[in-house]
Amino acid sequence: MTVYHYQGRNAQGQAVTGQLEAQSAEAAAGELSARGLIPLALSERRPQQSLEERWQRWRNSGRVSTTDLILFCRQMYTITRAGVPLIRGIRGMAATLKQVTFKEALEDVVERLETGQELSAAMRHHPRIFDNLFVSIVSVGENSGRLEDAFNQLSEYLERDMETRQRIKAALRYPSFVLLAMAIAIAVVNVWVIPAFAGMFAQFGADLPLPTRILLAVSGFFVNFWHVVLVLVAGVAVAWRQYLKTEAGALYWGRKRLGLPIVGDIIERASMARYARSFSLMMRSGLPLISTLELCARAIDNAWLAQKIRGIRAATERGESLYRTHSNSGMFTPLVLQMIAVGEESGQVDELMAEVAGFYEREVDYDIKRLSDRIEPVIIIILAGFVLVMALGIFLPMWDMYSIQQ
Repeated sequence: MTVYHYQGRNAQGQAVTGQLEAQSAEAAAGELSARGLIPLALSERRPQQSLEERWQRWRNSGRVSTTDLILFCRQMYTITRAGVPLIRGIRGMAATLKQVTFKEALEDVVERLETGQELSAAMRHHPRIFDNLFVSIVSVGENSGRLEDAFNQLSEYLERDMETRQRIKAALRYPSFVLLAMAIAIAVVNVWVIPAFAGMFAQFGADLPLPTRILLAVSGFFVNFWHVVLVLVAGVAVAWRQYLKTEAGALYWGRKRLGLPIVGDIIERASMARYARSFSLMMRSGLPLISTLELCARAIDNAWLAQKIRGIRAATERGESLYRTHSNSGMFTPLVLQMIAVGEESGQVDELMAEVAGFYEREVDYDIKRLSDRIEPVIIIILAGFVLVMALGIFLPMWDMYSIQQ
């Protein structure tokens, strides 16, 4: 219910003001007329947001975390399985939420349900929270009368997807911190340490070796043009982000991500696991094959792979088999292709694609466990190179000056 502030006149022509709750402005005007009042102005009264709510709104930018969606799906599974009316159940969940964006979205969904819309149609008005895959599964569950199964499958899918992402982030956290510490160390050395040695070297007036001259030149550039460096770094970052928003940029980065050293294979297998898992989920829910492939292309977070999946969909529309279309895409190993062929022949594509997803997820788990062992030698080599350059640049002239004094 929304609170409206009204201004009007009563039967005697006297001005009256006040507030009332109604589902819409039209319902509020009808309520005033029923009271014998003539509404002149009607405005929605928006509650003043706290500082915490403003911070949440700015930080989320209309989005909701995967954890919140998983909890929502689990609660919806319980509500629908227990036979609780959707309007009552969703309104109760919205009342207990502290996440402002999600709370307002659920309140809007309740209002749309009260006007007679289906749940999937109401969710479709919030695409930043409920994506096409989510809404499609809910729609299939509504039409088949198995809404509780739809939410159960969605919760399992979202949970598996989130676990994979978290494992990859956890594996990359250590090398990220090391590289960040190295960047800070390089900045400190160039701004404070090397200039101190430069003053000492200048007092002796000796010819400096090439590594030292390079270090002094780089340090001088950082000290004298640090503002230029900051502007260049910020400009490159902004330009890169804008480029990634374009179709060409998204395709370029999607292809390059899969070829990154050490982590490229993990990213590719994780993306394939997500594709196979979503394919299995939608086929099990009863979606048509062509719609399933299109939704899988939208669900995957790589524009390059999404383009290949749309190529599979186009070839499937022409009548080619799943095995042939997936083989021509070049995305899958022979073992996975055999599993797809067996699933197509036996009519159990959804179950075999779930096995494919499990196969890729096990490979991702194994690679993530070995990721630190593969990254540590690279980090050690980078650190050794940094220390070697610093040692040659600083200690070579000191040794030369010591030999001159002798």
